[in-house]
Amino acid sequence: MTASPTPTTAEELRGAGLRVTAARVALLETVRAGDHLGVEAIASGVRDRVGHISLQAVYEALHALTAAGLVRRIEPAGHPARYEGRVGDNHHHLVCRSCGAVVDVDCAVGDAPCLTASDDRGFAIDEAEVVYWGTCPDCSTGRSS
Repeated sequence: MTASPTPTTAEELRGAGLRVTAARVALLETVRAGDHLGVEAIASGVRDRVGHISLQAVYEALHALTAAGLVRRIEPAGHPARYEGRVGDNHHHLVCRSCGAVVDVDCAVGDAPCLTASDDRGFAIDEAEVVYWGTCPDCSTGRSS
């Protein structure tokens, strides 16, 4: 049995019902290559790939890609929105209270348990967001020196 080829970024955009543009391809590739990037960092990455793009166009493309489920927006309390390409799985985030670093952490109990609330109150739950707060190793080391 032959494995299916991985879809290209353009094919993913088409499959999500989105028009394929150089900016959208560059944006999706930038988000996926990055690590919980903010809008300014994404815009810079897109500009490196395709030249000029307005910040408004970046926001509009991020909105479309998020709505299509191709990127995920996270917004830890007190921090600006960040975007990641890891979507559709059961992972959470660690956020450093000192420097604001954000890293992925897999759920400790397996497949989508976070979607089973003790009392769903009639809601059809389709997503859970868990954020762990603490101090990253770099900031912890800096404090103890």
